[in-house]
Amino acid sequence: MLIKTEQMPERRYPKVPIERRVAAFLIDFVAVWLLSSFFPDVIQWFVFLVGWFVVRVLVVEKNKGQSLGRYALDMKVIDPRFNKIPGLLALAKREGIVGLAAMLAMYGLEINFVNGLSMLLLVSPLLADCGVAFADEELNQAFHDRIAGTIVIQTRRGLSLDLRLKKLYFDLRRNFQKR
Repeated sequence: MLIKTEQMPERRYPKVPIERRVAAFLIDFVAVWLLSSFFPDVIQWFVFLVGWFVVRVLVVEKNKGQSLGRYALDMKVIDPRFNKIPGLLALAKREGIVGLAAMLAMYGLEINFVNGLSMLLLVSPLLADCGVAFADEELNQAFHDRIAGTIVIQTRRGLSLDLRLKKLYFDLRRNFQKR
């Protein structure tokens, strides 16, 4: 006996603009990079990966899907199949991919322009991973999101740091124009 199942209508989630995702990533990246920069090279990589795991997996799991950067910019990670925060395994898979790419980018940025080709090669995995999100018009999923089955959505919970900075900028601009 065949049971006919109807497909559930796809739920629409509030999309996050790419520039906000990049800014949230940069907040997390710089925070972990700054912490790891106090250690020598080999230990620095280890500290970076452990710090990345703590900030982007353990904190996200305990903080309703938000890391430091995502909390600052009102975003969270969810598993759209279950409409809830992904489990530790999905978060570890997601952040393992992007964390390794971020560590290579950190090393490439430390090389700086002394060896431009090496810097470009070390930053390219991160660019390729996140570049997939530019091509995805519907959900803005990066490669690591697709592998883990997660998406990043907007939420009302957070600091709204970008909006506060814009307001401050326009207030200062208006005040200087009055003088």
